[in-house]
Amino acid sequence: MDAMYEVFGWIGSILIVMSLMQARMLVFRWMNLIGSLIATGYNLIYGIWPYVAMNVAIVVINAYWLNRLYKEARDPHVYQVLPMPADGRFLQHVLHVYQEDIARFAPAFTVDPAAGTTRHSFMVVRGDEAVGVVAVREAGDGVGEVELDWVKPRFRNFTPGQFVYQDSRALHDAGFRQLRLTPHEMTDREYLRKAGFRTERTEWVRDLTA
Repeated sequence: MDAMYEVFGWIGSILIVMSLMQARMLVFRWMNLIGSLIATGYNLIYGIWPYVAMNVAIVVINAYWLNRLYKEARDPHVYQVLPMPADGRFLQHVLHVYQEDIARFAPAFTVDPAAGTTRHSFMVVRGDEAVGVVAVREAGDGVGEVELDWVKPRFRNFTPGQFVYQDSRALHDAGFRQLRLTPHEMTDREYLRKAGFRTERTEWVRDLTA
């Protein structure tokens, strides 16, 4: 029986350590919460009360932040959409810093727009922190081709790009009435559905309301 409890305790410890290696906030909080719950049970069994108290406190802290993160995930007052010039220095800085991660999700995307094209860039921010970028190229007649829809790893579980498509007038104000997107192997189809896109032949399409 003691051996089983030891395995139980090790699982909790491993989860806590692994949680500290996670870039995504949501994954970190959930792994840390589960690991702390297991550690609480393990220390209760052996009556190690200081560690019981510590892990209970960690569980409560994680539960608080998970509740807050889920509430904020769809709050347009938390996430704002800022239209940015394609050659803006801060936008360029963000794109260069995360260029390797961006290349995984949009391998055809280049920081500088192709000659003769017009690109509109929209940065999603949380407070004073840049969270993600959506870049749309004018294709004519109010149609926009989504060249980039990228989010920082730590915010990726919350898909804040939805605010560009659903809760912001930024795209409409830029003159777009419809968006088109050609997916690739890293494209999250379920995210596109939730963002209001539909399939049309080989593309995903979203009509924008006034």
